Amino acid sequence: MLNNKDIRAMDETTILTEIENLKKELFDLRFKHATGQLENTARLFTVRKTIARMKTILSERVGK
Repeated sequence: MLNNKDIRAMDETTILTEIENLKKELFDLRFKHATGQLENTARLFTVRKTIARMKTILSERVGK
């Protein structure tokens, strides 16, 4: 899991790329959860929070 310090060290294009990768992972996790194949359901929560954290940091940069 990425923490705020790691995310803030990234540039905008890297953050956007990472968000897209996490969205794909989230889709796969939701699909596995719906079919009953997901063992680690906490990963859904972690991925969602990481995406939100990245979007927040991006919006802070645009606001400055």
